Amino acid sequence: MYKVFINERPIILIDSSFEESDLNILHYKNITISEIIHKLKAETVKGFIILCEDLEESWTDFKSNFNLITAAGGLVLNSRREFLFIFRGGKWDLPKGRVEKGEQIKEAALREVEEECGISKLTLDKFLITTYHIFYHNNQNNLKETHWYEMETKSDGVLIPQLEEGITIAMFKNKKDTLKALENSYQNIHLIFKKHYQEY
Repeated sequence: MYKVFINERPIILIDSSFEESDLNILHYKNITISEIIHKLKAETVKGFIILCEDLEESWTDFKSNFNLITAAGGLVLNSRREFLFIFRGGKWDLPKGRVEKGEQIKEAALREVEEECGISKLTLDKFLITTYHIFYHNNQNNLKETHWYEMETKSDGVLIPQLEEGITIAMFKNKKDTLKALENSYQNIHLIFKKHYQEY
C-alpha cells in the first residue's frame, strides 16, 4: 500500500482487500491523475482508494506524473524521552529537508535536523517510514518523498529554530504536549508516530 496526501486528503494505492471506506474507489487503469488532483485540491472529495492489478508497476507509473523531490528528516528523542517538534506555517511539524546532490539520505536526515533546530550530539537509530505528499510549485505538481529516521540526542543545549526556513519554534514536548501538538499537525506526521509506537 502507498498513501499520498494532497491538501491533507489521501490517495491510497492498494492491491489487496480493504476495509469499507467513505473514500472514492477507482481502478488504476481507469484513472486520470490530473482529474484526481483537481478534485482533491478543490476538496470536493475526501480522498481516493485506487485498486491496482500490479501495485509496484502502478506506483512507478503514478510517480512518473510528478517532479519527484527526495527529502529526509527525523523523529528525535532526548534523554527524557521527549519528542523534538518545530513550528512552521501555523502547524507543528518534524524537522526535515531536501537531500542534496551526492548526499546520502541518512546524512541528509541528520544535517536537516541539525540545521533546522540548532541541535547537536545527534545519533541516528533506525529507519521508520517513508511518507508522500503532493504540492504545486514552479508551475508543476511535485511529489515529495520523505524518508524518516528515529534519532536520539544527549544535548541539553538551547534549540535555535532556523528562521530563514520559516521555523519560529523548536522545542521538545512530553507525551501529553505531543498529543496536543498532533491536533494541529499533518496526516503524515501522524503516520510517523503510529509507526514509532508500533515498534515498541
